[in-house]
Amino acid sequence: MTQVASAESTRDQRSRVMVPILSTVAFTFVTYLTIGLSLAVLPGFVHNQLGYGAMLAGLAISVQYVATLISRPHAGRMADTLGPKRTVLTGLIMCAVSGVFLLLGAFAAGHAVLSLTLILLGRLALGCAESCVGTGSIAWGMGQVGHQHTARVISWNGVATYGALAAGAPLGMWLEGLFGFVAIGATTFALMVIAIPLARRKRATAVAAGERAPFLHVAARVVPYGMGLALGSVGFGCIATFITLFYAAHQWRGAALTLSVFGVMFTCVRFVFSRTINWWGGYYVAMVSFACEAVGLLILWQASGAIMATVGAAIAGLGFSLVFPALGVEAVNRVPAHSRGSALGVYSVFLDVAMAITGPVGGWIASGMGFGVVYALAAVAAMLAVVLTLLLRLRTGPGFA
Repeated sequence: MTQVASAESTRDQRSRVMVPILSTVAFTFVTYLTIGLSLAVLPGFVHNQLGYGAMLAGLAISVQYVATLISRPHAGRMADTLGPKRTVLTGLIMCAVSGVFLLLGAFAAGHAVLSLTLILLGRLALGCAESCVGTGSIAWGMGQVGHQHTARVISWNGVATYGALAAGAPLGMWLEGLFGFVAIGATTFALMVIAIPLARRKRATAVAAGERAPFLHVAARVVPYGMGLALGSVGFGCIATFITLFYAAHQWRGAALTLSVFGVMFTCVRFVFSRTINWWGGYYVAMVSFACEAVGLLILWQASGAIMATVGAAIAGLGFSLVFPALGVEAVNRVPAHSRGSALGVYSVFLDVAMAITGPVGGWIASGMGFGVVYALAAVAAMLAVVLTLLLRLRTGPGFA
């Protein structure tokens, strides 16, 4: 009887943790689903239908991350001062606005400059949405289940993020094939019409009391970890932005499938191995992850066919999966609890920096040297991240600085 009661108590405790986490990261899922809808189809729309080159096709993707880069610190401060719920709601509204702009851009396809301008405005709105929902959902989840479950909240938020990207890419191509690019904007707006009322009904969490640490003080503690995240995110940026053009250059099929495989591998690793961060520490998990990602990117560089390229993307996804939570746990542990929203905002900025730079710079490199070289350079960045993480481990060690 004691064992049965103990098992039931464990299940109840797990449910009390997981239900709030899952019901919160659901908003991350629906936001990143809209991001995924565009990934596989937007570069082709800008390149083929509007007639622009690879660099502008990359810019159409990367401009979203420029907006996220600019708005992420504000989103973190908003989560600390106004609360995560209001932050997430703001992001969902901005996502709906982005859907409207994409819809208008699709209707204006006969006027290339106007269409591209509307699309870029939509991407800017989507970047603001990403920063608010991504940062707000993590802070909202931690506020509901406690900071002792930080790694779990970040991990499940990542599952929602890349699971949505994996589902969104083929869904976007299917919708475009049936209804044209107009379906991407319409679907984005419709999803937000559903999500916003659900977010409004969900319980808000209390704003943590205490004097806010100066922003520069928080940033100084988090920047080294953000640099590691940025180096590791270059590979993801190259896969997300250029995989469709990489496949087209080789006349291969299955680019959307490759994006999905990347997302599936990412999600599976989060499911199976996320607890290793608590067991072994964020530094060791991050170093192994970066090394694995570098191997996958090198395989992509040397790929002689679509199957080999898909294998490389899968290994890269496996490696990239735990980078954000592994370094993120170490980063937020170095600031007071009432400044962790700001810390998450600063830390996440470095992913945005990597994504913002990857598009135009990668497009410029690809224009002169081919898309394969882009993946080779991304592998070098991942290997540099291994070295940086090792230095952080040796300098600071685990726990509070």
